[in-house]
Amino acid sequence: MPLFYSFFKSLVGKEVNVELKNDLCIAGTLHSVDQFLNIKLTDISVPDPDKYPHMLTVKNCFIRGSVIRYVQLPAEEVDTALLQDAARKEAAQGKQQLSAN
Repeated sequence: MPLFYSFFKSLVGKEVNVELKNDLCIAGTLHSVDQFLNIKLTDISVPDPDKYPHMLTVKNCFIRGSVIRYVQLPAEEVDTALLQDAARKEAAQGKQQLSAN
């Protein structure tokens, strides 16, 4: 299972802020994520409702992974030691696969 996919799966139910490539920022509860890093948010809000008034009536949204610039996570939810360890393991597995071929 790819590292980022499994990491985001562990954050389901947490509050996140998603910044899109068109500069729209959306805050909401992470409902689901798939292997393409498409994200579904519930209970969404936008920090600048005057700039995006059409977003005031939207409560849930699906965001295609390719249009996401950043995902801001709550600092207390990120275990950097665990992420570093998982990244090392994934890199080591990749090296083993390359040397086996």
